[in-house]
Amino acid sequence: MAKTVADGFFADSRIKEAKKLIQDALKEHQSQITGVKSGNPELKESYDQLLKKMAEYRGGALFYNYLGTGIGNGPLVELADGSVKYDFITGIGVHYMGHSHPGVIDAQINGAISNTVMNGHLQQNTDSAKLVELMSTQACKHGAEVKNVFLTTSGAMANENAFKMIYQKRYPAARFFAFEKCFSGRTLGMAWVTDKAAYRQGLPKTIDVDFIPFYDALDHQGSIDKAVYAMKKAITRFAGQHAGFIMELIQGENGSWVGNTEYFEALIKVCQENNISVFVDEVQTFARTHHLFAFQHFKLDKHVDVVSIGKNSQVCATLFKDDHKPKPGLMSQTFTGSSSQIAASNYVINEIVNGGYLGENGKIEKFHQHFKGNLEKIAKKHPEKLSGPFGIGAMVAMTVFNGDEAKSKNFTIKLFENGVLSFMAGSSPTRVRFLMPIMAVEMKHIDEVCAIIEKTLIELA
Repeated sequence: MAKTVADGFFADSRIKEAKKLIQDALKEHQSQITGVKSGNPELKESYDQLLKKMAEYRGGALFYNYLGTGIGNGPLVELADGSVKYDFITGIGVHYMGHSHPGVIDAQINGAISNTVMNGHLQQNTDSAKLVELMSTQACKHGAEVKNVFLTTSGAMANENAFKMIYQKRYPAARFFAFEKCFSGRTLGMAWVTDKAAYRQGLPKTIDVDFIPFYDALDHQGSIDKAVYAMKKAITRFAGQHAGFIMELIQGENGSWVGNTEYFEALIKVCQENNISVFVDEVQTFARTHHLFAFQHFKLDKHVDVVSIGKNSQVCATLFKDDHKPKPGLMSQTFTGSSSQIAASNYVINEIVNGGYLGENGKIEKFHQHFKGNLEKIAKKHPEKLSGPFGIGAMVAMTVFNGDEAKSKNFTIKLFENGVLSFMAGSSPTRVRFLMPIMAVEMKHIDEVCAIIEKTLIELA
């Protein structure tokens, strides 16, 4: 079979040797990162100056004093002051593979030596073709029909593209349903879908949204009835004006609140009776449950019209059924992602699918149960300080000090100082949440993180 010049280049023994030397060097230097470590006093002044400059140039201080050096070891990451932290928030869910993962670095090198920095919708390389086939095949493996894939550079843009497709499909309907306390992104459009007024203060209105109460596990049938009633009331008030329903099946930014199949099916039935598209936002839930897609976990495959993914996928995308295909001219973007991103995405998704992560006995569930068990023990010892845990799979949350917002923020900052990255989520109550680096974490790491959590609770009490 005839080969291309590129086949010879990427198989060149010198490339292979260079990659081996990089991996050898990585392994040698990673071996020095073995656990949580305090900052080097000799680096404090220069680090503080760096943080100050960063705040000045970006127009505001960072939430955490976090500037990484560019190396880590699995769930551990080195900062520029020489300190080492456990990364259990993973860039709000992006660094699923931890830090300096050898397989990801190898894939990124392939992308880095590719001919262009970026791939785009006008000019794409073969890695893009492999990626869209992989995403499509995995999304449709249990009967879903969202076989079409449009790549993009951020989760918010994946959502924006979904809205455009649905609006065009349902024209002239222009209203949307969304869940109360949802988060959909920070673009001008998604700021009006996200149910948080502070995120759209001073912005012109772009989208009309009717917010539906999310599932309450403590009131199963009651929450279904309330949600269906709210939908039907809005449909009666704005007859024929609803184009779609954007559904977060697990509310991450609200504190890892988990939905329910029967609840979703009841709402989807109303959608189908009223020609309303079902759009599942999986920017945060992708690869965090027993299945690659959360809609597969909740057995909604036959019902989804459009799906967005991001974060763990490294390259974001909008997947959609044939009947939601956009007309020529509606969809186009300069970038789909960097060549290194696309190579990494192919590697990460293949590893999740084939590496024993999925299924009821997969790594995701085992790590969840271990983390959950440890937090339950802490809650039993300190019931006045910690309750929960909550969440599913790689998404874990807890409530500290009865969900008080100020105390929760103090806790996350102190936890960071003690060596663990987490983040706040939701309100009334506020929760502290974790997004585990599943491709890098081990049981011992979870044990060490939980010991630091308990230590921090005691110190703040």
